[in-house]
Amino acid sequence: MNDPLPEWPMFGVAEDVRPAMRRAQSDGVDFVLATLMAVEGGGPRPEGTQMVFAPGILAGYFSGGCVEGDVAGHAWACLEDGRPRTLVYGEGSPWPDIRLLCGARIEIFLERVAAGDSALDDLLAAETERRPTTYVSDGTLRACGPDAAAGRGTMVVRRYDPVPRLVVVGGDPTALAIVELGVKSGFETTLVRPKGPATPPPIAGVAYHREAPEVALAAIGLDPWTSVAVATHDLETDRAALKAALPSNAAYVGLLGARRRLAGRLDELKLEGMPEAAMARLHAPIGLDIGGKAPFEVAVSVIGEITALRYARASGSTSTTSPAAAAGAPDARRNRASETAKTLTSEES
Repeated sequence: MNDPLPEWPMFGVAEDVRPAMRRAQSDGVDFVLATLMAVEGGGPRPEGTQMVFAPGILAGYFSGGCVEGDVAGHAWACLEDGRPRTLVYGEGSPWPDIRLLCGARIEIFLERVAAGDSALDDLLAAETERRPTTYVSDGTLRACGPDAAAGRGTMVVRRYDPVPRLVVVGGDPTALAIVELGVKSGFETTLVRPKGPATPPPIAGVAYHREAPEVALAAIGLDPWTSVAVATHDLETDRAALKAALPSNAAYVGLLGARRRLAGRLDELKLEGMPEAAMARLHAPIGLDIGGKAPFEVAVSVIGEITALRYARASGSTSTTSPAAAAGAPDARRNRASETAKTLTSEES
């Protein structure tokens, strides 16, 4: 098998290749897992990026088109003979005619994974149970678990976190735009609209809850890989959602609303016993300061802020901090790229 890649590389849009692994396992077919092992001189994808190749299944990308076709050919060969191999592109490559336009040098490791491999079982079980885990492999033997460690001959050591989740509390066009962009950005997304319509929102891939915020958020479970965007325009519903979300383990809690009203809303929470440390986690007004107020402009700012914070935490950066920590007065400014731009939601309800 050596089918050409599709003309439109939609296979590379999703970052997480675990759904492709799960599909291969469900179909009972072996697949090739390709892992980007080294990047020198810059490149479009970081170390640890992966692709999956199986009959009728293709996911991930390494270079945006420079090498994927050649990698696919080697992957089909690996699937046929079962031998792991390392591919080098750029300086020192045996294929000097395949050039990366960015001038980088990359190494990619290929291994065939059986549909019934126990490490694959463990990896997908951890995903289902929302547990972080580590996958290690020498190309022939592999293991997966919280304590999995590299040994002699190990080629791949890859940590997998639970799929990021997004919970949006609200039901207006802005909330729906945040939900839709969340789905497209790879979040497991849930809309909470208390006493909302019996029919779910017309957005594919979205879970839906109609209960009160505290009931819905408790049922969903707010873990360190979950972000909550409160966007209801209703003070009572907002307060109920914040009372449930701020003391939780959620990685991010944001509130849509006017800056001038923020201090008063924080005071109300404080009077009801909310700890200062919990209130300091609040991102309000929600989103990055990009200047727009249209529904999808707000959605871009919210998803952008959540993503920026996630990568800042992963790198140990302190460049992005919670604005509520300094929100003691209505005119408190946020630490953002543009100090002159109005917060996109600063004049909203």
